[in-house]
Amino acid sequence: MKSIAHPPRVVALAFLLAIAAGTLLLVLPISQADGRPVPWLTAVFTAVSAVCVTGLVVVDTGTYWSGFGQAVILVLFQIGGFGMMTAATLLGLMVNRSLRLRTRLITQVETRSLGMGDVTSVARLVLAVTLASEAIVATLLTLRLRHAHDLPWGDAVWSGLFHAVSAFNNAGISIHADSLTRYAADALILIPVMLATVVGGIGFPVLHDVRRKARSPHHWSLHTKLTLAGTAVLLAMGFAGVLLFEWTNPNTLGPMSAADKLLSAAFASVAARTAGFNTLDISLLTPETWALHYFLMFVGGGSASTAGGVKVGTIAILVLLVIAEIRGQSDCEAYGRRLGASAQRQAITVLVLGSALVTLGTLVLLRTTDVPTDQIIFEVIAAFGTTGLSTGITGDLPVPAQLTLILLMYAGRVGTITLAASLVLGERRMPFRYPEEHPIVG
Repeated sequence: MKSIAHPPRVVALAFLLAIAAGTLLLVLPISQADGRPVPWLTAVFTAVSAVCVTGLVVVDTGTYWSGFGQAVILVLFQIGGFGMMTAATLLGLMVNRSLRLRTRLITQVETRSLGMGDVTSVARLVLAVTLASEAIVATLLTLRLRHAHDLPWGDAVWSGLFHAVSAFNNAGISIHADSLTRYAADALILIPVMLATVVGGIGFPVLHDVRRKARSPHHWSLHTKLTLAGTAVLLAMGFAGVLLFEWTNPNTLGPMSAADKLLSAAFASVAARTAGFNTLDISLLTPETWALHYFLMFVGGGSASTAGGVKVGTIAILVLLVIAEIRGQSDCEAYGRRLGASAQRQAITVLVLGSALVTLGTLVLLRTTDVPTDQIIFEVIAAFGTTGLSTGITGDLPVPAQLTLILLMYAGRVGTITLAASLVLGERRMPFRYPEEHPIVG
């Protein structure tokens, strides 16, 4: 029993250790392209961004870091993505198992679809999905880069592998200074990247549930249904919004053909969900598109996935709660199931604390920089949501602002799972209840 008393602390510590190891490797002269020692802040920022699969960078990954440095970064965001999926999945199983032995508690980590199988087999399945997805996408990208873009085989293989792993782990780190802008009209590059991003960001519990019950979708868990429905709505919203706000923008979609506009809008919608890649210059987007990105980045992807944010399931629960309240229903329901009161409270807690972190980070950056407010908000939400998109101000921020982003990246990546697990593990039944009263709301 006591061995799982503080699993959230283990997860948080594991990420810190990975960040420390990555920093020590990146600070070495061999990690920089010109062989000079790397400043500590640059190494720390890059290590945090990689392990937390965020994608924000203060230096150009392709030119600043050597081949060794780039390999270290790749390993870091592979560990960060795979470690997050494994930690979230296995932590949910441990919590669920402990609840069966102790009391009736429900976990927001939402891993019922995984059952109570052997922990080792679950980890192996996560590893298999990760490596298979990355291998397929890397192969497709390599062949396309070699035959359509005339890259030498060595460069094509490295670029394909790096971007495939980065995409699946929703890291958003590219070895190109312009991210994927040079491939904005190449569907055979962008579509595999989008698919890897969606698969990695949908959440392993959903993938496992769909795999087991592929022939009977009506038997999918409520978590799977909410995540898939919420993801579809958000992707459609982002796609339609980018087309609407950027269609005539001469700096983004304006000069493109209709087909390329549709492709770029679809990619932007997927990337805003914590992927971090871009084919459009973020700094040239309209204010309306920035505002749309605020929301998409804050929500993020699915629970127990490589994506960040407050998670699709959290927002779905809150939307259902609002709908139930508007209709005057005492129960919050969806797909013939009733949502437990604890899940509703946990969703509200995650949203409030996430909003508080974003607000606090925004205030700190406003205090320490003279950057316009809308760009600061974008940068802060990108850090918290581990998205990695930027309007181009990251490398020019002062030290206090960069340290703030480091804390936001770590809190946004590790905080959601540790918070969810802590809420479950800390839940207890009180031996008494106070008299009920209804304060005025609104």
